[in-house]
Amino acid sequence: MKNLLILFSISILFSCGGNKTAQQTDNKPVVQISIPTFNADSAYNFVKAQVDFGARVPQTEPHKKCAEYLAATLQKFGAEVENQHGKGTLYNGKSIDIHNIIGKFNPSANGRILLCAHWDSRPYADHDKDESKRNTAILGANDGASGVGVLLEIARNLKTLPENIGIDIVFFDVEDWGAPQFYRENRHNDSWCIGSKFWAQEAKKANYRASFGILLDMVGAPSARFYKERFSMRYAANIVEKVWNKAQMLGFDGYFINKLGGEIMDDHVNVNTIAQIPCINIIHQEPNSPNGTGFFEHWHTTQDDMRNIDKNTLFAVGTVVMNIIFSE
Repeated sequence: MKNLLILFSISILFSCGGNKTAQQTDNKPVVQISIPTFNADSAYNFVKAQVDFGARVPQTEPHKKCAEYLAATLQKFGAEVENQHGKGTLYNGKSIDIHNIIGKFNPSANGRILLCAHWDSRPYADHDKDESKRNTAILGANDGASGVGVLLEIARNLKTLPENIGIDIVFFDVEDWGAPQFYRENRHNDSWCIGSKFWAQEAKKANYRASFGILLDMVGAPSARFYKERFSMRYAANIVEKVWNKAQMLGFDGYFINKLGGEIMDDHVNVNTIAQIPCINIIHQEPNSPNGTGFFEHWHTTQDDMRNIDKNTLFAVGTVVMNIIFSE
């Protein structure tokens, strides 16, 4: 994704660890909650399965086949699946089909948590060092597939979710079709995050509510750094603090940096401003990135493949999110 507006320089220390149990009290005897162990090998395989389809550019055969895979996988894990179809407008004014995929776990529960990621991949490698490749679609192993892979592994473990907690996993489409760097004509506004805008509009019409949301974007690179994204702090600072405190408690403060990062236009902005659900963004930022974008080195290039996926990073993010939702 996206547009990075503000970044600060940060020094970082790395650590790792984990904790698999939590407690919940409400003026009753303490109840032990068993939190499943996040399986990084499984998450990695979910990432690879998407990449193996090829570039998941909307309205292509790999995109169609991957959609079928994602919906079937969520259903296999016990979700009530909705394939949400709509229309959006690209940066050049052309119409685009939208296919959001929604998996509802414990659909009758009143208390709900939203987990989301985008599943499409970018049609342009417009930051590739090789100019001849800049009109090539990217595989999007990290930028797209990593967040989906983590959420699929979480979904695999939701059969043990307490009945009073409902989880909605949403895979947003047409997130990454913003105007490429080489496009010089007039640009239609809001060319990023088209699928989440449509989802948020429909959620508002349906009066859908969730206590909070967590968006995962680019969560698979080696030694990834997740700073406190500024839109997240503006709309859902208490959720940011809850997640980062949990990460620190679990020993993942080397990934979840206790510093402000940039303000990034991503899917969570539509969730906050249109659906009015407090939603945060866990996203890898690199203030001193070699490509000057503020993101990981191979962002929006043909090099965003499985070499950018590290099981330790998937484990850190997945373990933190799993602990958050099972502790509610």
